[in-house]
Amino acid sequence: MNLPLFIARKIYRSDGGQQEVSRPAILIATIGVAIGLAVMIVTVSVVFGFKHTIRNKVVGFGSHIQVTNFLAHDETMPVPISISDSLMQVMHDIPGVRHVARFSMTQGLLKTDDDFLGVAFKGVGADYDVEFLRENLVEGEMPQFSTEKSSYQLLISQMMADKLKLKVDDRVFAYFIGNEDARARKFTVKGIYQTNMTQFDQTLCFTDFPTPVKLNGWKNDQCSGAEVLVSDFDRLDETATQFVEKVNRQRDQYGEIMTSQTIHDAYPHIFSWLSLLDINVWIILVLMICVAGFTMISGLLIIILERTQMIGILKALGMRNDTVRHTFLWFAAFIIGRGLLWGDVLGIGLVVLQQQTGLVHLDPANYYVDTAPMELNIPVIVILNVVTLLVSVFVLVAPSYLVSHIHPARSMRYE
Repeated sequence: MNLPLFIARKIYRSDGGQQEVSRPAILIATIGVAIGLAVMIVTVSVVFGFKHTIRNKVVGFGSHIQVTNFLAHDETMPVPISISDSLMQVMHDIPGVRHVARFSMTQGLLKTDDDFLGVAFKGVGADYDVEFLRENLVEGEMPQFSTEKSSYQLLISQMMADKLKLKVDDRVFAYFIGNEDARARKFTVKGIYQTNMTQFDQTLCFTDFPTPVKLNGWKNDQCSGAEVLVSDFDRLDETATQFVEKVNRQRDQYGEIMTSQTIHDAYPHIFSWLSLLDINVWIILVLMICVAGFTMISGLLIIILERTQMIGILKALGMRNDTVRHTFLWFAAFIIGRGLLWGDVLGIGLVVLQQQTGLVHLDPANYYVDTAPMELNIPVIVILNVVTLLVSVFVLVAPSYLVSHIHPARSMRYE
């Protein structure tokens, strides 16, 4: 039988464990652990939710990997590349690749009677993964994008619609200025999306794949490039390495050189900003664990001082100092355990409340989202509980040595 555990359990369950002095000390220690854990759960949930939400939005516009013309990185105007069906199959067969689709880009002006706006037209075909756009559709319906012909249907952002005062089913002229002439096309607005990613929402609209190809004067087998989605984002670099080996530096039938880049390479400023959030998380975690540890230290010292007579009696009966120390460490572990339980209920409850109600709002101009995104990660919450328990017990080891300075004869006269 584990004697320290047995005695600690008896003290914890008995009324004697909640004496007049120790009751507020135990309550404060429990609340300190609970609040610390709840703050850690909410913090980690917010950071995970925020990072994944922003990452998914960036990927939704630019995919995980893009294969383009090598010259496209140095040119402001669209540069074509010819990606054959055989090369498409090679890319699709690379381990980790989930989806591959061609896309085309061009630049133009959307003009109404009252205003105009310079935008980028992204042409996508029937094979394009539109799940991200469908999730962010706020009005109208998703256009039936075509790979073969132009229907001149348009998907625009809410920012464009607000600026140009456009609605679903409105017709709008677009003007495209080439090297020698200017061409006009009339589009029908079929849908409006909103992602709150300003740099994309204010410039990017979607239409059929052949439209930019024709407007750029490219051949039918040319495009701006191919977008690749991977199955596991955590293994993106491994998949990208395969593209470097099998796709990069290849030439198409017109002699153009191909290259690939990951979403990290395309938007380094966004991912660098997201990585800075990890530093904030570590600071908050350390501070909250320190709060929990200090409250437990003060609580344990009060409990030991209040239990001086009991410690003296146990020593008089022959109990060693180590056994007495372990008894109070087990007693503290019970208090920490209850605090962790309360912290889990409070922290998870706040996360679920935000997920269901969107109670906390943010400025989308600064944070790219209109409500604070939260994501519950059960394995991380379990790790937080275990680490908090172990650290809290560890910091109590030194204060527990106070029992070795309690003399049995003096303690029996202690009041």
